Amino acid sequence: MDSQKEALQRIISTLANKNDEIQNFIDTLNQTLKGVQENSSNILSELDEEFDSLYSILDEVKESMINSIKQEQARKSQELQSQLSQCNNALENSEELLEFATRSLDIKEPEEFSKAARQIKDRVTMASAFRLSLKPKVSDNMTHLMVDFSQERQMLQTLKFLPVPKAPEIDPVECLVADNSVTVAWRMPEEDNKIDHFILEHRKTNFDGLPRVKDERCWEVIDNIKGTEYTLSGLKFDSKYMNFRVRACNKAVAGEYSDPVTLETKALNFSLDNSSSHLNLRVEDTCVEWDPTGGKGQENKMKGKENKGSGTPSPKRTSIGSRPPAVRGSRDRFTGESYTVLGDTAIESGQHYWEVKAQKDCKSYSVGVAYKTLGKFDQLGKTNTSWCIHVNNWLQNTFAAKHNNKVKALDATVPERIGVFCDFDGGQLSFYDASSKQLLYSFKTKFTQPVLPGFMVWCGGLSLNTGMQVPSAVRTLQKSENGMTGSASSLNNVTQ
Repeated sequence: MDSQKEALQRIISTLANKNDEIQNFIDTLNQTLKGVQENSSNILSELDEEFDSLYSILDEVKESMINSIKQEQARKSQELQSQLSQCNNALENSEELLEFATRSLDIKEPEEFSKAARQIKDRVTMASAFRLSLKPKVSDNMTHLMVDFSQERQMLQTLKFLPVPKAPEIDPVECLVADNSVTVAWRMPEEDNKIDHFILEHRKTNFDGLPRVKDERCWEVIDNIKGTEYTLSGLKFDSKYMNFRVRACNKAVAGEYSDPVTLETKALNFSLDNSSSHLNLRVEDTCVEWDPTGGKGQENKMKGKENKGSGTPSPKRTSIGSRPPAVRGSRDRFTGESYTVLGDTAIESGQHYWEVKAQKDCKSYSVGVAYKTLGKFDQLGKTNTSWCIHVNNWLQNTFAAKHNNKVKALDATVPERIGVFCDFDGGQLSFYDASSKQLLYSFKTKFTQPVLPGFMVWCGGLSLNTGMQVPSAVRTLQKSENGMTGSASSLNNVTQ
C-alpha cells in the first residue's frame, strides 16, 4: 500500500510538473502571438514612414532639377535677346546709311558730292554693323540638363527587406559564475561583418529551465556591447538562477534573440531575526544597532506605571524604519549582557560566505555562528555552542577569536569589513579581511547541529552583506589551510 502511494505520488508530481511546463509554453505562445500582431503593425507604420520619406526626397530632387532647367533657359534667353537687340539696332543704322549713300549718287555738284562721300565714309567706318559678331553667344542645346534614372530605377525596383542578423548562440561552457559576477559569452552561427553591436538581456528567477512569461521580474537590458562577451559584476545573488538572452544588431535592425540560457546563481541569503534579538538592539533585515533605551527603559517605565516589581511583559520593540514591529518568539530570547541577534536562516550543509561591517564608533562587537540552543544569557564565544571573533574598542583595543570561553588574541589589524566562511560539512569556520582576503582566523570543529549566523553589538551597529558566493580567493586559501595551526583546539590551552 505504501509503495503504491509513493508511486502514485511520483506520478502526480510528474504530471504536475508537465502541466506546469505546458502552461508555461501556452503563455509563451500567447505572448508570441501578441508580439507578432504588435510588431507587424509597427513594421507597417515604419514602412509607410520610409516610403513617405523616399517620396519626399524624390519631390525635392525633382523641384531642384526643374529650377536648374528654368534658370538655364532664362540665362540663354537673356543672352540671345540682348544679342538680337544689338543686331536690330545695327541693321536699322546700316539701312539708313545705305539709303543716304544711294541718294548721294544723284548729286551733280562735285563739291557737294565730295562732302557727301566723306560723310558716308566716316559713317561706314563707325557703323556698328561692321563690329558685330554674327555668331550666337549661346546655343539652343539643353542636353547637359538631361537625366537618366535607369540605374536609380533599377535600384528602386530591387528594394527589399534588410537582411536580419541571425540569432547568436550563448555558449554555457564559456559562461562563468564566480565572485558574484557573471560572464556571458556567445558566438554568431556564421560570420557577419555587418554586425554593429549586441544587446544582452538578463533577469533573476527561482525557476530552472526556460524563462517564464509570467515570471515576477522584468528583463534588464544592456545595449551597445561591441564584443561577444560581457561581465556583470557586483551582483547580489538573491535568486537561484539568472536567465540570459542576446541579440545581434546591424545599423538598422536587431535580429532574433538567442535561445535563453539559465545559469545558477545560488548563494546564502539571510536577514537578522528580529524575534531572536536582545531588547536593547534595534534590528531591520541586515542592520542592527545598539539602543540603550530599547528594552530596559521601556520595561522600567511600564513597571513604574503598573507599580510591579516583576512579571510584567516587555513591550513590543519598534524596528528601524516604517515597517511594523515583528512578533517575538520569546521576549527574553537574549537578555542580560548577551546583546545578541541571530540570523533567520539555519546552515545545515554546504559552504557559505557573508560579510559584516561595523560602524566606526562601535565599541564592542562579535561575529560568528552558534547553535540554536545558545542560552539567553550566553555571549558568543563563551560557550561550546558558539564560535566568533570579537572586537573591543572600549578602554583598550583587543581583537580575538573566542570559543568555549577560551580566547586567542589575533595579531592582525581589524579590517573595515569581515568576511565569514562557513564550511558546515568540512567543520570549518574562517574569518577574512573582506577586501584583501587575508585570513584572520580559522576554527576546525565538527558541527553536530545546524548553526545560525550570530552577532553581538554594544554601543554601535553592524550591517550585513549576504547573497554572496564564496570568493575564489577564499576557496583557494581553504585548500591550503587544512593544516593551519590556528584552530579551535588551540583555544583550549588559553584561558580568558
